[in-house]
Parts: sequence; C-alpha cells; structure tokens
Amino acid sequence: MVTFNNLCLKDVGISFYYAGRSFTTVFNALLSYVILGQTTSLKAIICCGFIIVGFLLGVDQEKVSGSLSVSGVVYGLLASLFVALNAIYTKKVLPAVDNNVWKLTLYNNLNAVLIFLPLLVLTGDAGAVAGSQLISSAAFWLVMLASGVLGFAIGYVTGLQIQFTSPLTHNVSGTAKSCAQTVLGYLAYREVKTGLWWLSNVIVLTASFAYALVKRQEMRLQHQLEMARMAAKLEEGADWR
Repeated sequence: MVTFNNLCLKDVGISFYYAGRSFTTVFNALLSYVILGQTTSLKAIICCGFIIVGFLLGVDQEKVSGSLSVSGVVYGLLASLFVALNAIYTKKVLPAVDNNVWKLTLYNNLNAVLIFLPLLVLTGDAGAVAGSQLISSAAFWLVMLASGVLGFAIGYVTGLQIQFTSPLTHNVSGTAKSCAQTVLGYLAYREVKTGLWWLSNVIVLTASFAYALVKRQEMRLQHQLEMARMAAKLEEGADWR
C-alpha cells in the first residue's frame, strides 16, 4: 500500500494524486462483496460510476496537458486497491488480536520488515544506500527517524479509526485528505489546470461523499431493522411466559 502510494507520487504531480487515488471507494465496494459478502445497492453503484467518470476525465486532461504518466496512474490504481484491502482486512482481523491496535500495528511493521529487506537486496537499493554519502549524515538519519515515527503513528491512528468506525469511513476521510493535498499541491507548485481538470476532481469528490451518504443511510436502516427484530423476539419471549 505504502510502496505503490509513494511510486504514484513519484510519477505524477501531487495535484493529480487525488484523482489517481480516487478508485479506493470503488475497490471498497467491490472487495466488500468479494471478501465480506456485502452487496452494494444501485445508488451506491451509480456513485461509483460517477467516480470512474471523474477519474477518466482527470486522466484525459492530464494527457491533454502532456503530463500524463501511465505508470503513475497504474500505481495510483494499485495503491487504491491495497488501501481498500488494508481497511477491510484490518476490520476483519482486529478480533484475532483482541481488538488491540498496538498489537496489529506491531505485526504490520514486522511484516513490512520481513517483506522489504529481501526486496532491498534484490533491487540493488541496499548497495545504493550503503554507497551513498548521506549514510554518515546525522541530518539524514534524523529525517529518516522522523518519517519512521510519523509512519508508525499514521498506521496506529488508521487502525483506531477503522476499529471505532468502519472501512468506509476511513476511505472517505482519506478521500477528503487527498482532496486537500490536491488543492495544496496546486497552490504550492502554481500549476495551471483546465476547467475540465477541476471538474474531474469535483465529480470524484462529490460522488465519493454521495457514496458515503448512501452507505450511511443503508447502515442506519439496517441497524433499525435489527433493533426491530430484537424487540420482536423479546416480545415473543414475554408472551410465551
């Protein structure tokens, strides 16, 4: 997830990052059905359709401006896929660690170490790091330490958010964060974007929040139905007595 996220940022401008990562909600709906067996309503599917339209429009406008990176778009899609998977599996496996987010964060970081150390050797990055002049720089290690602490904190807070809310809420808040990054990137780098490019971002953002509202209404209705069933069972038990 983090790897493809960074690769996406490497190959595309930060202002396009939001659109490149916009498929998280679509993958969340799809994977919720595949993994959790949760069906998606027609209204939610329509919202996902608008997200796809906004994404394709954004890609088209990047192509028109000559700044389209196919690899960046692919990395963005893969990052969206793994963000959705991470949220769903975090919610699914939390009971296995007694709903302890500290444990889950520790296991995630241990897994990352075991996975990435061999990859560092295979890609030759380990040699590049060893031969770098920055290896003896205290400032370099200070920045690396800070990024590690912040990364751990983000992972922990993400786990807490998913534990106390839902994968959907986590993905929607991530969408809002990416939108803010788009605006800040546009202001910081003073990029010139077309009206259609901005329209693509508005479509994605609006459709993402519409999807969240639809799912919220569905979850509320489902909760009311469950409460009604429980009340009916209690009444049946009282009548039987």
